[in-house]
Amino acid sequence: MNEKAERWKTNDSREIADCRVFKVREDFCEREGDGLKSSFFVIENPDWVNVIALTVAREVVFIEQFRHGIEETILEIPGGMIDRGEEPETAAKRELLEETGFSSDEWIFLGKSRPNPAIQNNMIFHFLALNCEKTSETGFDEHENVVTKLKKLENIETTLREEKNIHSLVLTAFYFFSLYNLQK
Repeated sequence: MNEKAERWKTNDSREIADCRVFKVREDFCEREGDGLKSSFFVIENPDWVNVIALTVAREVVFIEQFRHGIEETILEIPGGMIDRGEEPETAAKRELLEETGFSSDEWIFLGKSRPNPAIQNNMIFHFLALNCEKTSETGFDEHENVVTKLKKLENIETTLREEKNIHSLVLTAFYFFSLYNLQK
């Protein structure tokens, strides 16, 4: 039985595809312990943000949008990619405003996680925005078409359990939110 996980050393890499919002590369690797050689594929993504936005009325601002991977509409919280050179909180504020028209002056960093480290290289930063108000119209990019849905915070556990399609990164954000609430 191994005492520690053996690392893989990358000897070479090549880009396989540039897919507008991510790239795919193939890494040619060698396992340090026994020299086994293999190739692995990595999706290179920019870092992401997502936002649990709470209104003054204690409603959570959700969005619904069609997702091509499952070919269905899914319930999510606002979020998206961090632009090059942009700070995570700045991106969170921008994404919330663009996707929902809501904004806030009270922001709390909840935590960060790796969306899928087996094949992706990025991080997602989870934020809480308090006392959100609708302050503008939405500003979607050409590939977005989202609908804003408000759900009572007091019913959030039921919403998350009963929703047919729920994004795992939404569940992660609410896990961090529950830890934040335990510390209050």
